[in-house]
Amino acid sequence: MGNVFVSSPFNQLSQRMISVNNEIRRLNELEARSGRNFPGSDHRPIDRRNWISGLDPEKVHLNQIVWPGTHNSGSNQIGDIFTRPFGECQSLSIYDQLVLGTRLLDVRVNQNRNICHGPLVSYNVDVVINDIRRFLSETRSEIIILEIRTEFEHSDPPEFQNYLEQQLGEYLIHQDDQVFHKTVAEILPKRIICIWKPRNTDPPKQRSPFWSSGYLQDDWINTNLPATKFEGNLQNLSQQPPVSSRGYFYRVENTLTIQDVPFEDVPTVTSWITGFRRLFIAQCFSRGIANRLQVFSTDYIDEDFVDACVGLTLARIQGRA
Repeated sequence: MGNVFVSSPFNQLSQRMISVNNEIRRLNELEARSGRNFPGSDHRPIDRRNWISGLDPEKVHLNQIVWPGTHNSGSNQIGDIFTRPFGECQSLSIYDQLVLGTRLLDVRVNQNRNICHGPLVSYNVDVVINDIRRFLSETRSEIIILEIRTEFEHSDPPEFQNYLEQQLGEYLIHQDDQVFHKTVAEILPKRIICIWKPRNTDPPKQRSPFWSSGYLQDDWINTNLPATKFEGNLQNLSQQPPVSSRGYFYRVENTLTIQDVPFEDVPTVTSWITGFRRLFIAQCFSRGIANRLQVFSTDYIDEDFVDACVGLTLARIQGRA
């Protein structure tokens, strides 16, 4: 009778790490061959808190902006000391993310209006709203895309649209397909495109203060393999129309997904892809799809991620992208 090989969890983990390391090597080799520079890559905004204002609201159209976004934006205090590494995708508060330059927020709630990520729960959504209002009171021309969704396997908070309108009504940009072609100055003093994605109740209606889920689209690739996610993102982006003819926002997420708890956590898997954000933009140019990139999101956003998005926005305004 022949030997029967039984794959142990340790062997499986070893094989997965070999696959991860091979994919990181592939991306490093691609960067060595093709570089990570692109038009606008050397730009550093003087004031990240006011970077849209610094691009001239009279000239920049909404569909020219490359929006730096955060994935699971409200997860900075999620869970407890033991579970947090498996659910925390941001270390900064909502306010500090906005000051850093984030302009798209991905906020997830449960039926009690608490921020959540899967089964993990954090503070009340009031904390998010207060941070947004504080930031808007300190700036004049910054536009925010605020995506609020009921998290998977949770129920919608009761009367949530009414709550949001009471809290943010003065800032809300009503659902309007023409907004994409307007300048920032034409949209002001309204400041928030609020995309509300309920699970159980009716979605926002046309001309509503809120935007429905079809106005923010993406293609989530559920993997912890960085080159697989990188190439998949490029392939999906290539199938989108240019931003100049698009009537919705399209998001690319420079993120990976935990596949093996407890061997992986968010900081670990994030580190496998986060350094390739500039390579991704450079590859958009190499493959002729830079005019399609619009929303670019990440875990643990930092200054360099924001600078890359702002630099591409500037190049687009100047006709270099």
